[in-house]
Amino acid sequence: MRQGPPAMSSLTSSNAASVQPPVRPEYERQLESPGALAAAQPLSVPQRLWAQPVVRRVAILAVLAALWQLLATWQDNDLLLPTFTQTLQALWEGVASGELLDKAAISLQVLVQGYVLGIVGALVLTTLAVSTQLGRDVLTTLTSMFNPLPAIALLPLALLWFGLGQGSLLFVLVHSVLWPLSLNTYAGFQAVPETLRMAGRNYGLKGVRYVLQILVPAALPSILSGLKVAWAFAWRTLIAAELVFGASSGKGGLGWYIFQNRNELYTDKVFAGLLTVIAIGLLVETLGFHTLERLTVRKWGTQR
Repeated sequence: MRQGPPAMSSLTSSNAASVQPPVRPEYERQLESPGALAAAQPLSVPQRLWAQPVVRRVAILAVLAALWQLLATWQDNDLLLPTFTQTLQALWEGVASGELLDKAAISLQVLVQGYVLGIVGALVLTTLAVSTQLGRDVLTTLTSMFNPLPAIALLPLALLWFGLGQGSLLFVLVHSVLWPLSLNTYAGFQAVPETLRMAGRNYGLKGVRYVLQILVPAALPSILSGLKVAWAFAWRTLIAAELVFGASSGKGGLGWYIFQNRNELYTDKVFAGLLTVIAIGLLVETLGFHTLERLTVRKWGTQR
């Protein structure tokens, strides 16, 4: 049996030696004594206050109010831009007389009706979309057609079909709510994991029960996002519609209040009406949707 050349065997041994990992020297590191470590310092009162989201938002609103006051004082023209203090005085007078509260109640009553009708319509459309192929085609086609269409552009047709009344407002409100909510809800349904879908089918769930017990809880973050977007669309559509044709059946909401005072050149009351619209939006967002998110999706760990 022939052996390889000596040069080859020495080369192999040298390669094997080079593959060996290097030997690192061992050493010991002394741990610091507990007394040398800096103890965690408690937060000061201003730091604890600033950590609260409410305090930060109030600070932002205070800065905006101060800028408004400075700009109006520098311009010195109450007809174009009243000061923040003048607007607050007009707002207080409107609330004290009950006029602003009555207008806000009229607008919110119509808004809630249109919002609920839009939610029901979106639930029906998305239920059909996840149940049948024809329902998916219907939802995709209708949202592609009507979602880019501004609701206020349909107001002339609404006035022609339903007249100068609450029916026209409900028509444009349903249009504002239906399509964005349907898109967000259907996108949330599509993102539901297949494991949950299989679990629902194993339990024999079908149709509405399958949607309500499996898809809706799993897609709740997307549904809540769609509800917030639909609420914003509906609120501004209602104010714009009331600005266009004013009062209905002898009663007008906040949009009519703003329009009427603009005609009479009460600019401070116009800004008071706008502040009321903003305040209602902030209250619904903070007390309504944030509370709902905290009690559901954040509590369940499905949203940060």
